[in-house]
Amino acid sequence: MNAWHDRFHQSMMGSMATPLGMLDRGEGCWVWDMDGMSYLDFLAGIAVNSLGHAHPVFVAAVSAQAARLAHVSNYFATEPQVALAERLKRITGAGERGRVYFGNSGAEANEAAFKLARLHSSVHSTPPRTRIITLVDSFHGRTMGGLALSGKPAMREDFQPVPGGVEHIAPTLEALEQAMDGTVAALFVEPILGEAGVRPLPDGFLERARELTTQYGALLIIDEIQTGAGRTGRWFGFQHAGIVPDAVTLAKGIGGGFPIGALVTYGDASELFGPGQHGSTFGGNPLATATSNAVLEEIESAGLVANAAVRGQELRAAVMGIGSPLVTGVRGAGLLLGIALSEPVASEVVAAALREGLIINAPNPQSIRLAPPLIIGDTEIAEFTARFTRALESVRPATAKETP
Repeated sequence: MNAWHDRFHQSMMGSMATPLGMLDRGEGCWVWDMDGMSYLDFLAGIAVNSLGHAHPVFVAAVSAQAARLAHVSNYFATEPQVALAERLKRITGAGERGRVYFGNSGAEANEAAFKLARLHSSVHSTPPRTRIITLVDSFHGRTMGGLALSGKPAMREDFQPVPGGVEHIAPTLEALEQAMDGTVAALFVEPILGEAGVRPLPDGFLERARELTTQYGALLIIDEIQTGAGRTGRWFGFQHAGIVPDAVTLAKGIGGGFPIGALVTYGDASELFGPGQHGSTFGGNPLATATSNAVLEEIESAGLVANAAVRGQELRAAVMGIGSPLVTGVRGAGLLLGIALSEPVASEVVAAALREGLIINAPNPQSIRLAPPLIIGDTEIAEFTARFTRALESVRPATAKETP
């Protein structure tokens, strides 16, 4: 066993599995481990590294702001903080009435949204509504509130009781219509269920969700932590449906590798929080917000939202063109894609890909997740196709294994 394995397990909390390797540096869509082996990164830190690794814009933003002002607490405002809030209002379509809360992660953004839902209910309903609806197999973080919202019972088993009032429904129009009524405070949804194997919502789901939440006076809260920042070929996944939510939660790709989370509210929902009702020591610090501003500016000016849409179609075609009996389809949008497998061998495919110098991920036994940097082009797609093909060829289907 490598020495770093021992160091890791002797120092790190047991909540983390043994890492696949120890990485040393990165550049563009590539990373290198401590032994100098290179890997094509088609996971991007789980949809985080929008600009890839060590992008000059990212490096310059971190360096310049760190040399100027890194942290001041929320007793003071800074220009990067206000500028990023203005940018997020613009690209989310929150408009003039929109407001932004900054945290440090997606889980924190969802905690703030959970509190927003409770606050909305206490302000606008007598008695306060207690029901919050989310989806089966959804994932909204590992805090206690995030666990309550997430539709994965196994994640909650050892931590009960989690905050109450949350109900999980199947991601179907029928289940949505049956669940919604005048007792619902809020509906939380991801446009694409990333941890469920990159599964998009059914056609018309978000449109109907908007109609029903409006009808019953509930908040529609969209979790864009994995789907945001241009990853699906639009700035945000909900924009494909042409709706306007009451709030969106953001993180991951908006920081391009620097920790940051945000809750953006629309319309009346923007007037709910008052001084002292929520906060974060590090949230909205100038180092994080300056970096996020630079990342989002580069995504916009370099046309990377459109690139995600185009390259996603090319990547989808490349996967299906391999012709492997293991591949039965490709789900998702833009550069958040799920490869459906005919057999539960996803972990074997991921391990084989790593041996080929390709980083991908298995959110469940029959799905492979691809979430490469938004900067990929012809070269990266060609390299991915060659390495993924070899990985698939090395993992024989069970039916083939049984053949004499």
